[in-house]
Amino acid sequence: MKNLIAYYTRTKTTKKVADEIAKQINCESDEIIDKKKRSGPLGYITSGRDAMKKSLTEIEAKKDPSKYDLVIIGTPIWGWTMCPAVRTYITRNKFNKVAFFCTHGSSGGDKTFKEMEEITKIKPLATLELTTKEVIQDDYKEKVRYFVKKL
Repeated sequence: MKNLIAYYTRTKTTKKVADEIAKQINCESDEIIDKKKRSGPLGYITSGRDAMKKSLTEIEAKKDPSKYDLVIIGTPIWGWTMCPAVRTYITRNKFNKVAFFCTHGSSGGDKTFKEMEEITKIKPLATLELTTKEVIQDDYKEKVRYFVKKL
């Protein structure tokens, strides 16, 4: 089975999880690049606003997800939902099978996974929700192993 991990990261927290998943299942990864500047305090504020408004954005991704059996999609949670780059990615692409993971400060995973499922029109094989604190403290690898087993 040919697998891909596609993810967006602003602070590298989601990337850390994507890298661990890719290592455990030995698959390719594709970082979704948001062309809108989202760094710094102002970037943080506008990013949350854009997420809550369910805005799309201009993105760059190198790999075609329709050429993979399974695409594992990762997003940070902003304003209790997925970031605009991931919303754009899943809106504009076709998938065979999906799994979702997210990172967040406190909550929003269940709502985000439901919304991702509605947009892709595919029930995920597995979902993984991690707090930023778990990732920073390296207290997430067991949850990743459990997630990977479901794939």
